[in-house]
Amino acid sequence: MKKTIGIIGMGLIGGSISLGIKARHGKDVHIVGVDVDQVAVEEAMRLGVIDEVSPTVSQLASEADVLVIATPVSKSIEMLTETLMRVPLKTDLIITDTGSTKSTVLQAAEPLVKRGVTFIGGHPMAGSHKSGVQGARHDLFENAFYILTLPKQDEKERAASEEIQRLLAGTNARFVEMGPDEHDEVAGSVSHLPHIVASALVHQLHKVEQSQPMIRDLAAGGFRDITRIASANPVMWRDILLQNREVLTQMMAEWQQDMESITELIRQGDAESLFSFFDGAKRHRDALPVKTSGAIPALKDLYVDVPDHPGVISDVTGILAEHGISITNIRIIEAREDIMGVLRLTFRTTTDRERGQKCLENEHFSTYKSE
Repeated sequence: MKKTIGIIGMGLIGGSISLGIKARHGKDVHIVGVDVDQVAVEEAMRLGVIDEVSPTVSQLASEADVLVIATPVSKSIEMLTETLMRVPLKTDLIITDTGSTKSTVLQAAEPLVKRGVTFIGGHPMAGSHKSGVQGARHDLFENAFYILTLPKQDEKERAASEEIQRLLAGTNARFVEMGPDEHDEVAGSVSHLPHIVASALVHQLHKVEQSQPMIRDLAAGGFRDITRIASANPVMWRDILLQNREVLTQMMAEWQQDMESITELIRQGDAESLFSFFDGAKRHRDALPVKTSGAIPALKDLYVDVPDHPGVISDVTGILAEHGISITNIRIIEAREDIMGVLRLTFRTTTDRERGQKCLENEHFSTYKSE
C-alpha cells in the first residue's frame, strides 16, 4: 500500500520537500497537503506538488504515516501542543518539522512522544530568493545540509531518522544528525547571529541616510550584498530569535565584548592589533568550504565584463538561452560611456553557473566569480 505523507504548510519549503519525495518515490507515496491559505494548496495541486488537499489538519494528521510540519516555529509548536494533541494518531506515526530552532520544538513534542509517536526534528539549511509554493523545486536542498535532531538517540529514533532520510533521498540533501542543543548553538553562530548583525547594519545605514541622502546610492553595491540576509521574512526571524533566546543572548553578550575590544584598539590607534584582527578573519574566512552549502544559502553569481554597446546584454542572455541555462537575476553593476560594464548574473545552481561561465568564455567574454 502507498504511504500517506502529510505536509502542513504549502510554502517554499513544504512544496520543495513534497517535490523531493515525488522525485524518488512518486509511485509509492500519496502526498496530501494542507495550509491556512486555500489559494496556496490549490496552487500546489495545480502545479502537481501534492496529490490531494486535506480539508483540515486534524484529518490529515489522523491519516498520515509520515507528517511534515513546514510552518514557522511558533506555529509548529502550537500545532504540536494543541492541534495534534486532540487528534487520534497512528501509533507508528513519524512527525518531523523544518524549523530553524530545535530545543523548544522537541520539548513541545514530548507529550506526543509519550503517546507513541516518534518525533525527529528537522532543519533543511537551504532557501531561495523566491517564496511560496510557486518557487518550490525538488532540488532546492541539493548538497545543502539537512539537520535531523534525535534527543534520545535510541533505536526507535534512529529507525525513524533512517526512514526520513530514505523518504527525502530525492532532495540530494546532506543529512547530519545532532542533538537539539548542539543544533541551536551551531545555527545561532552561523545563521541567527549573522541575521541580527545584518539587520543592525541596515538600521545604522538608515540613520545616516537622514543626514546623508546619497548614502543609499553608495550602498547599492557591496553593502547590499553583505546585508542581503536582512531581507528575510521578519515574522520568521522574530520567531527564530524568541525560540533560541538563551543561546543568542549569550552570543550577543560575547559579540558586544568583541566590539568593545575593537573599539578600544581603534581609539588607541593600535595598528598591529588591528592588522592581526583583520588578518585572522581573512585567514579563517578563506579556509571555509567553498563548494558546499551552509546555513545561509550562498550566492551563485557570475560577473561578466561587457563592452558598452547596444545589444550586449541580449548577446549574453542569448548565449545562455541557446544552451538552456536559466538565470534567476541579472544586474548591471557599471555601465557608463567609455567604461567597461559589469553584469552580475545569478544562477539557480552552481552547476548552472559553471556551465554558463564556460559558454560565455567560449564566446570570448571575460568572467569571474567572487567566493
